[in-house]
Amino acid sequence: MEQIDKNSGRNRPAWQGQWRILSIGLALSGVILWTVSNFDWRHSALFLVGILLGLTLYVTAFGFTTGYRRAVLHRDLGAIYAQLLMLAVAMLLFAPVLARGSLLGQGMTGAYAPVGFQVAIGAFMFGIGMQLGGGCGSGTLYGAGGGSTRTLVTLIAFCGGAFWASLQMNVWSQLPSMPTVVIGDRLGWPVAIALQLGILAALALALRTWRSRLQVGTPRTLHSDPPSTRVGRLTPARLLLGGGVALAILNFATLVLAGHPWTITWGYTLWAAKLANAGGWDPSVSTFWSGGFPAAALAGPALKDVTSLMDIGILLGAMGTAAATGRFRPRLRIPARSLAGAVIGGLLLGYGSRIAFGCNIGAFFSGVASTSLHGWVWIAAAIPGTVVGVFIRPWSGLDNEPPPYLV
Repeated sequence: MEQIDKNSGRNRPAWQGQWRILSIGLALSGVILWTVSNFDWRHSALFLVGILLGLTLYVTAFGFTTGYRRAVLHRDLGAIYAQLLMLAVAMLLFAPVLARGSLLGQGMTGAYAPVGFQVAIGAFMFGIGMQLGGGCGSGTLYGAGGGSTRTLVTLIAFCGGAFWASLQMNVWSQLPSMPTVVIGDRLGWPVAIALQLGILAALALALRTWRSRLQVGTPRTLHSDPPSTRVGRLTPARLLLGGGVALAILNFATLVLAGHPWTITWGYTLWAAKLANAGGWDPSVSTFWSGGFPAAALAGPALKDVTSLMDIGILLGAMGTAAATGRFRPRLRIPARSLAGAVIGGLLLGYGSRIAFGCNIGAFFSGVASTSLHGWVWIAAAIPGTVVGVFIRPWSGLDNEPPPYLV
């Protein structure tokens, strides 16, 4: 939106604070880099990887939420193909490192988790929450960082839902479950990667056939989006493919630096727990928080937690990119129905991701790239939830025809 400068007669941006936001983002990034440099160099590097993730997500608009919605409503598979490419590249990068088990003197482990009913239930809840909340794990981060006030509400509710679920993990863990299944360990890494690449190729072929057989009007594809959604000569479809490759490489960088793949939602759980602890909540009343890694993370600085640090990096990376491109324009007025949808969607996202051992990034992307069976189970349950979410989304006052460049 533009307004006319009566003195000059020229158009100028309606919101003049972009440079201030960019300056704030740079200043915060500098302070955080200086702080984490006291830990070790890997923390500094991981924070920079987080910033690059935020930049990549924002520039390419790489979101799962809109991609699945377009696939359901318009047979537009551009984002789905980009995700399949992302998984294939990540698998090929991960396999040699995970098969070896260590790199440069540091142990390497994949995104592994048990396979059980709680994974399926949590992923189904997450799928609904994506559509109501307007973002997935990564989409919520870069949407909030990019200036979306509604997405910020979703993020806050996301944190609350994740913490709520952590207090009930002992109940969910009693549901029937299989042990962790790492396909690479069971079949050997070359066979496992060949098998998973074959599955991805079969899915791509099946999706293409599905779209061609469903002659429902003319599919609205990413190629037909207005020129304003382009970056230079790159169409949104090409941006998505490039974004998928970039995210795979950055996930691999996370694995090398942190010793584990990229995750997101643990940070949300920790932030809410720290806030509750500051308000007087006693962690010892919860089995989840009374010992082990959660208790240590709760007692330590938030910036020392790798997931939290990278989440903050993604927020700042998206914020800086939005400001640098003149798109950081928060809107404080949110209709009541839309606000309710953001809160309910965020709670479902947080609760579902916690009991399912991760979101579309930590469970699906990193899980499948690590050849963990739970990653495949996660997406198989999340897609039906997404379909349900798409059709109840209008209840929250959201349009099922979003602008091309938004999550």
